[in-house]
This record gives sequence, structure tokens and C-alpha cells, in this order.
Amino acid sequence: MQLTQSRHPLTHPRYLTHPRHPLTRPRRSSRALAVVVGAVLAAVALPPAAASAAAPPRLGAPSGEYDCPLDKGPWHCLAQCESNGRWDTNTGNGFYGGLQFWQPTWEEHGGLAYAPRADLATKAEQIKVAEKVLVTQGWKAWPACSRKVRIERFERLDRFDRHVHVVQPGETLSSIARRYQVAGGWQALYRANRGVVGSSPDRLAVGVKLLIPGRGGSGASGRG
Repeated sequence: MQLTQSRHPLTHPRYLTHPRHPLTRPRRSSRALAVVVGAVLAAVALPPAAASAAAPPRLGAPSGEYDCPLDKGPWHCLAQCESNGRWDTNTGNGFYGGLQFWQPTWEEHGGLAYAPRADLATKAEQIKVAEKVLVTQGWKAWPACSRKVRIERFERLDRFDRHVHVVQPGETLSSIARRYQVAGGWQALYRANRGVVGSSPDRLAVGVKLLIPGRGGSGASGRG
């Protein structure tokens, strides 16, 4: 009896496997998908500081605009927005002091000459370092709060040559307006300072800081 070759499909030479060409494909798709999903989850799980080590975001400031009197000055207003005016604050968020210095920024701008961290330095020392940061980074070093306090208001003060005057005993709006040759007289001075003077321009409290609008003449500098 003549033997015939088996025709079972899995024993046919066509289906015999070769070491380089396995019968089934490696399950790469599921493994690759797992890698991609794992990478995405890891990226989401990373804290913001790890995602951008060069410029980590600071904690959220109050939403909307932050109302701060111009006579307080930009650093006071920024500190109110950044840390509620607490110059010794250290909440463990990686930023320190009233202006919420990131530690590398504090060190790179000479802060170690005053204290190991900003929250350990005085208000005046923190402002000195902040002025150096302002030169290298501009107001964008405080991106959220510089917008919220409308920092451009303080820039306009410098642009239009305005000054701050501290009211002394016996002074009136009229005498101060004459001293600085304010265009529009005491009425213009009052309009520029209604918020701090109040509803009675004839009652001027000693120690109040008045903004002096652009003057018509040379006058005294009058910085308080």
C-alpha cells in the first residue's frame, strides 16, 4: 500500500514555523499601548515643579484684579497679592518671603548675602533682591500678581514724573499743590488722591501719602 503525505493543515510544510518567522506575531501593540499609557499617567502625576524645573509656577493668587492703593508702592502691592503681606512666610510650597522668591532666584540675585532664604531676610532686603530680579526678568517674574495689581499703574507714575508726598503738620491741599506747581491746583491734587483723603478735602491727616500729578514747573522733589 502506497503511503501518502499527511494533508493535515498544521503539518503541511507551508505551516511549519521558522525561527525567524514565527507563526504568530509578537504582541507588540498591547505592550506599546501599555508603555504609552504609563508615560501619560506619569506625566500627569508629576508635580508642576518637576514639569518645569527652570520656572515652576507659584501657587494661585486671588482671582481677578487686586485693588491696592498706588501710594503703597509696587512691592507692597505685590506682596499683598503673593503672600497677604507676610514677608516672613514659608508655607512649604517652594517659594519664600513676601514676594515668594523661588530659592534658585534668591541665590542667583545675591540673596544669600542677606539670609539663606527670603523668608529669613527683612522686608528691605527682600526688596533689594527683588529690584535685581526686576532688572533681569522684568515684572514677568511675578506673572499672575503683576497683572492682578495692574503693575502698569506704577510704571505710569514714573513715566509722567509723579511723586509721593507725606503730609506734614499744618499742610493743606492748597499749600501742597502750590509747592509742586500742580496743574489744576488743589482740585487736581484732590482728584488724584480722593481715595486716601476721603470726602472732606479740607481735612488732611498728617502722615497721609499723596500722589503728586505731573507738575507744571521744576518745583521741589518732595519725596517722602
